[in-house]
Amino acid sequence: MQRTIITTGDGSKTIHLPDWNENYHSSHGAVQEAKHVFLKHGLDVFLGNSDIHILEVGFGTGLNTILTLEAALNSDSNITYDGLEAFPISNDEMVALEYENLLTSDFLKNKYKEIHASPWDRSQKITPKFTLTKIHQELQKQNFTPNTYDLIYFDAFGPRVQEGMWTKEIFQKLYTSLKPGGYLVTYCAKGQVKRDLKSVGFFVEALPGPPGKREMTRGRK
Repeated sequence: MQRTIITTGDGSKTIHLPDWNENYHSSHGAVQEAKHVFLKHGLDVFLGNSDIHILEVGFGTGLNTILTLEAALNSDSNITYDGLEAFPISNDEMVALEYENLLTSDFLKNKYKEIHASPWDRSQKITPKFTLTKIHQELQKQNFTPNTYDLIYFDAFGPRVQEGMWTKEIFQKLYTSLKPGGYLVTYCAKGQVKRDLKSVGFFVEALPGPPGKREMTRGRK
């Protein structure tokens, strides 16, 4: 499938899929969407806990990963981060996105490169307090251990183009993988998605969305 690089509303870039008319991130701003949805309403709830286990569904460009690492640098939290991705981007695409230019230090720029260079399906210490496992697999085929994750970043392509990623069966699998009190956060605010999350046991909140979106969704186990 063809993938092109476009510039979003906050000046950061993302990948566009012309065949689906779908972007990896919000056209209003890739970085501000990631920080609002996944950090402010996800990571910040747990930051400071001694151990945080995160699953990202849709590792994609690695943007959420490096922003999570940046946000946690000055915390006491040890983070275990699993990034699930069926179709990894190429090194050329990673370079063209220029995300390293958005980072505040040479340390983070190097860590972003290290994140992309790390092997698939093997744990890698990115820092002493941040362990990454990139999982090269489709969500539908991935098995999870129950009560594993504190937080799930659900960053799959939208239901319009990937309906099979937004089913009750998928949400039940993710609900089971969360620890009690764990959160799932997503940019999507469709009514059917919220109803399906509730149907498998989530307590669902409609929260203010990032710029360009009225709402986002958070579910708690």
